[in-house]
Parts: sequence; C-alpha cells; structure tokens
Amino acid sequence: MKLEGNLEIMSDIRILIVEDDPFIAMDIETAVSEKLGDQAELIVVDSLSQARRAADTPLSCALLDIDVIGGKTFGIAAVLRANGTPLAFVSGSAPSEVPAELRDIRFVRKPFSTGEIVRFVWGAVKGN
Repeated sequence: MKLEGNLEIMSDIRILIVEDDPFIAMDIETAVSEKLGDQAELIVVDSLSQARRAADTPLSCALLDIDVIGGKTFGIAAVLRANGTPLAFVSGSAPSEVPAELRDIRFVRKPFSTGEIVRFVWGAVKGN
C-alpha cells in the first residue's frame, strides 16, 4: 500500500472483476474482500467497454466472465495475458468455447465455490 503520512492513498493490489450478473459480482467481491480486506482495490465492471478501460491500468489479477454486456472478454484476456497479468475465466460457458489460443488460461466453471476464487486470487497476488 502507498502511504502518505498516515493516510492510505491506493492499494498496490488491484483486482479486476468483469461480471454482468450483479449477484455473482457481489459474491466474488465479498469473498475476495474477506480474504484481502483493505489491502486490495477491487475494480468491478459489467461491460466489455469498462473492462477494456480497466485493463489499460496495472492489475494484480483479473477474473473474467466470458459473456458480458457488449460481447465476449477473449480480447481482454489476450491483452492481460500478454501483459503478464494472472487471470481466470469465471463462466457458465463451456471451456470448449474458449478459443484454442486462450485455453491455457485458468477456467472456473459456474457455479463456483468462493474458496476456489479466493485461492486463485491469493496465489496470483502472492506470486504463486
């Protein structure tokens, strides 16, 4: 965390959550917040356009639903992977729907356990 005096300015841990179902987004956000607390800045977006803007900033990791408002997140996944950002697809889609060049990306099938999400995020931010 960056500190200025005694005030916390911004977390060095930034996690992108791209999910268009508000209840699922809230489940993921709550699970990650319970594990990381105020150590992490969670960026929760529901559309492809918002995800593109967020992906242009430094991120510690990303959790991407495949089908969101405005399209599929495959292009964002390719950019994040090229930038070295750990990421996982969190989707009800079949893993076979992922383009062949992105199939090495972790895939968490909905319905998921929040423990699985937290383990992925924890490993990504701790460098495991």
